[in-house]
Amino acid sequence: MTVQTIRTQSVIETARLDLRPLRRSDEGLIEFYAGDARVARMTRGIPHPMPPGAVAAFIARALADDREEDVWAMDATRHGGPELMGVVGLDRVGRGQCELGFWVGPAFWNTGIAQEAVGTLVAANPMGHTTAFASVFQDNPASARVLTQCGFAYLGDAEAYSVARAAKVPTWTYARKLD
Repeated sequence: MTVQTIRTQSVIETARLDLRPLRRSDEGLIEFYAGDARVARMTRGIPHPMPPGAVAAFIARALADDREEDVWAMDATRHGGPELMGVVGLDRVGRGQCELGFWVGPAFWNTGIAQEAVGTLVAANPMGHTTAFASVFQDNPASARVLTQCGFAYLGDAEAYSVARAAKVPTWTYARKLD
């Protein structure tokens, strides 16, 4: 007999959007927004240009029962808005800790959506972690503001490899204790 554990993922409501698990139907919008060089260059793992099949593989990993990261779509359809404005994820890094990552499509920059999504997700703490970490490239102060406004404290400088830039990039690292 084989016993299989299927991880479920909560839908988390905010004032203007729902954080919901990804769907295969999100592929086109993710490819549209994440394929934008301005988005890809501010992440570690999104390539630019986007190779064929990359988004489908990302969604398949996000839907897998044995995934190490839970990814939510920022979906405002309940309020008459777009079906996908960006994504936010929590990657399990062990010992009750996770790493937060997020991106928002350029059409929704400077709207407060990222802060609302990140703040609500860490407050909900759906995976029951004790600490969340995050890092942003130093040429992305808007994302750093999102983290500090959501209660993350600056830890120090580091560097991370950006696939889109094909280079190591200086980062600021943050942490937040979770309830």
